[in-house]
Amino acid sequence: MPDSRPDHLTWRHRALIVAVALLFAALAARLVQIQIVDHDRYVEEAALTRFGVVAVAAPRGTIIDATGYPLAISIDTWDIYLDSFLWRDRERARAAAERLAPELALDAGQLFAAGTAQRQGDVLLRRGLPYGQGLAIQRLGLWGVRTLPASQRVYPDGELGAQLIGYVGLDGRGLWGIEADYDAALLGRPGRISSERDPLGRPIAFADRTERAAAPGGEMRLTVDRFMQAIIERRLAEALKEYRAPSGSILVMEPRTGAVLAMASLPTISPTGHLDDPDLPALARNRVVTDLYEPGSVLKTLTTAIALELGKVTPTSTYVDKGYVDVGPSRIRNWDFQAYGQVTVTEFLQRSLNTGAVWLSGLIGADDFYPRLRAFGIGEPTHIGLSGEAEGMLRLPRDAGWYPVDLATNAYGQGLAATPLQVLTAVNVFANGGKLMRPYLVGEIVTPQERRVFSPVEVRQVVSPATAATMAKLMEQVVEGVEYHGARVPGYHVAGKTGTTIVSISTGYQFDTTIASFAGFLPYEHPRVSILVKIDQPDGGLRLGGQVAAPVFARVAADIMEYLDGPAAGRTAAAR
Repeated sequence: MPDSRPDHLTWRHRALIVAVALLFAALAARLVQIQIVDHDRYVEEAALTRFGVVAVAAPRGTIIDATGYPLAISIDTWDIYLDSFLWRDRERARAAAERLAPELALDAGQLFAAGTAQRQGDVLLRRGLPYGQGLAIQRLGLWGVRTLPASQRVYPDGELGAQLIGYVGLDGRGLWGIEADYDAALLGRPGRISSERDPLGRPIAFADRTERAAAPGGEMRLTVDRFMQAIIERRLAEALKEYRAPSGSILVMEPRTGAVLAMASLPTISPTGHLDDPDLPALARNRVVTDLYEPGSVLKTLTTAIALELGKVTPTSTYVDKGYVDVGPSRIRNWDFQAYGQVTVTEFLQRSLNTGAVWLSGLIGADDFYPRLRAFGIGEPTHIGLSGEAEGMLRLPRDAGWYPVDLATNAYGQGLAATPLQVLTAVNVFANGGKLMRPYLVGEIVTPQERRVFSPVEVRQVVSPATAATMAKLMEQVVEGVEYHGARVPGYHVAGKTGTTIVSISTGYQFDTTIASFAGFLPYEHPRVSILVKIDQPDGGLRLGGQVAAPVFARVAADIMEYLDGPAAGRTAAAR
């Protein structure tokens, strides 16, 4: 007969006892975790089952222009919801619908049907109701009608600067432009309304209710002047119509600081447009910072400056222009296919001769040309603070696929690519004593916690003040020294340079189309503004930078200087 004493238990019995003991130990540990270690957390979660919490959107910070005028503001509104659970009480729901319908100019029957179409949950009835109207509805205390404070983004000037300023979606987050890139600074902190509810989630009348006010986002002051913005948008629209061009861009900066005063591209997007528009990404794209193009002859100014800085030439140095120059197996011709014989550096720029740029590039050499070209910011982003900024395209001698002819073509702005912002930032060097300034758009951000002021940033000294002054004078001679130049502005001396380039495509060049541009600054003696005009693929017989972009520059510059100085100041300058 087997022994039944405990010390003679089978191994199965022992395993069962151990398992039970471990189970009780785990249960005890869990009780300790719940009742002692995590006590506070579970108390809070229990309270949340008794208290309903509703988030209140924070008003986004205001975006203002350099003069203090609001470009984007948030106004207090209300969102109106119907509680479909409470509207199961059909009698009370019908009475609420009859009372609410006139307030919203709705049909009471349709309103009642909307609120009773589902068994539970809230039904959004109206979003962004004007504040006074929503407050009046709240005071009515209608059965199953909930009013929640909300905020709506408004753009007082409509489409002005739509690509640059951006837009806010239904979730209150920025979708593009400054609204998106500075979303964190503009958002603010949401508020909260907490009220005691019954087990079915319905608010309990006269129960405890706590509120935490929403903190508005930071106010952002831009360097952009809305009057200049309106000028360039109007002039750009006129130019595209006049020259039958599909797109274009205009950029205005303060050359001594790098501040962006106005920035526009067409076609553009309306801030009140449909967000499901398939063309939205293309229309919202800020082409001034995202799109690359071959700048063409505008970059002859950079090549000339490098040669001057290295002491290779002076404004009176000469070379013999045969109308073409051979670089290896490639023959490079002047844009007009003409030969001009002995030509000075000044005349080469005035006539925009490709052969002159090739001559200078040979004097400079690749080892000096490319580092100094990059010092102007060509081939690198400006770090302006806008998303999607392109770096540019610049093939260097150490890169695969670079050939000696690239040095020649790069010298007159082809075979490389830059954004309009990079090009004008580089040209600003000549209006700023040789300094490259970082472009910036935001002048100040003010939040309840701090005030941040953004100052001009000098990136580097690119050329000496003497070289910059010489280049500015040469660019002044390009405009003022050429009779009937299209970029002239009555009453002011303009320094600038045209650019014309063939449109590049994936398979090479589209030879029957051009990009016409002009970059310059004024007044030459004390530059206050710099302007770049870029017109894409003009049609109708006029396709050159001097024919298309220079006259647009003149109109924009005249309007801006009249705004800055007034007509009387312009006449005084003309008299001098």
